[in-house]
Amino acid sequence: MSSELAQYIQQTPLVDSHEHQCREQDYIDNPPDILQNLFANYVTADLIVAGAKPDAVNALTDSNDPDIKTRFEGIRKAWEASKHTGYGEAVLYIARHLYKMEEITPDTLDSAQELHQQWLGPGKRHAMLREMGNLDHVQTDDFSWPCLPDESGPDFFFYDLSWASFCGGNPDFSALAKETGIEVTDLKTLKDAMGAVFDKYARCAIAIKAQHAYGRTLRWYDRSDTEAESALNAYLSNPKEQSEEDRLCLGDWCWARGVELGIDHDLAFKTHTGYYAGHSRMPVDYIRCGNMCNMLAKYIDARFVLMHISYPYNDELVALAKHYPNVYPDLCWAWSIDPYSSSDFVRRFIHAAPSNKIFIFGGDTRHPASAIAYAWQARRWLTHALEGEVNDGLITEKEAIALAGRFMRENQYECLRVEEKRRLVTEAMSEAAAG
Repeated sequence: MSSELAQYIQQTPLVDSHEHQCREQDYIDNPPDILQNLFANYVTADLIVAGAKPDAVNALTDSNDPDIKTRFEGIRKAWEASKHTGYGEAVLYIARHLYKMEEITPDTLDSAQELHQQWLGPGKRHAMLREMGNLDHVQTDDFSWPCLPDESGPDFFFYDLSWASFCGGNPDFSALAKETGIEVTDLKTLKDAMGAVFDKYARCAIAIKAQHAYGRTLRWYDRSDTEAESALNAYLSNPKEQSEEDRLCLGDWCWARGVELGIDHDLAFKTHTGYYAGHSRMPVDYIRCGNMCNMLAKYIDARFVLMHISYPYNDELVALAKHYPNVYPDLCWAWSIDPYSSSDFVRRFIHAAPSNKIFIFGGDTRHPASAIAYAWQARRWLTHALEGEVNDGLITEKEAIALAGRFMRENQYECLRVEEKRRLVTEAMSEAAAG
């Protein structure tokens, strides 16, 4: 019989603090086929690690080929080896809940084709996320600066202001000039252009986001204007010959300015820490959250959301959240990377750090079918973690329910000012309509 705690976790709307969801028109114009809905997500990396050929994985998610049976057969052996991973578990959720398939086979795929059609079309993306996923709202990083109201769900879809290229030390100055009207010629004009981006888009942005750990270390140093000016001049003179030293210097300076603008505009700064998407390239010295300690100590008035539990540096992140008032760990993507470690992270966190610091879910994916599967997965494993606490006599069920409410919704509302953002988005839409 389901416990009161389990029922609460299933019924409570869940804040989705991190996605890369496609926009409404893109979903309508480029609808996923059934194999994309199932497999066009993180599981493709597990398939290759399990031995599938890259060409077979590419064919699997190529909707231009209508032969779904042959496309699936190309990875079938690797799928059998991967279906119990966190990524594979989420694929099975999609199969079982959206398509009524207990197992994925060529025959069940064929029989589910008609059912697939009901998840396509205008409004279906929103309905899947809000109703099927029982999501409170979705925060999306679409790798851009604009964070304009989304007319397909203005109180539901929010957007991060991207700062990744700045932190990476190689921003696109032509795009910046087009966006702001400011041509970057020196450090002052660069700072002015950065400020103009925030003046234009921070009002409706839910947060700032950077995933520069994919291209550089998270270790940060406080760079002087003189150092940054030299690095900027070298980049302006010959971007293709930028040295690694200059790139890191300019990136550190730009990162700090982004944090300062976040403080000025009362926006948290989300940072990718830990595990890489994909396969076969992950310099583990880049990705540990402890590399950010210099920045965390300098900008104590900022709010840093450190994403993906910095896997595999989970315990390091617990220590940072315990020590620094400005650190908020986010389990976005973590449940599907390694659900056991994520469950363990929650339990360790409860007994080490204040409960108002942790965000429990973000799907970190493009397609709504994957996002709702990752949400179902998060609910299952959060239930597992909190029921473990109750069953071990460490907390009461009433206390576990209170923690679940904090983790699933309340902490995000407090840290990211969700209610205020809803009001600001509504005001922006009214002003736009009034001309």
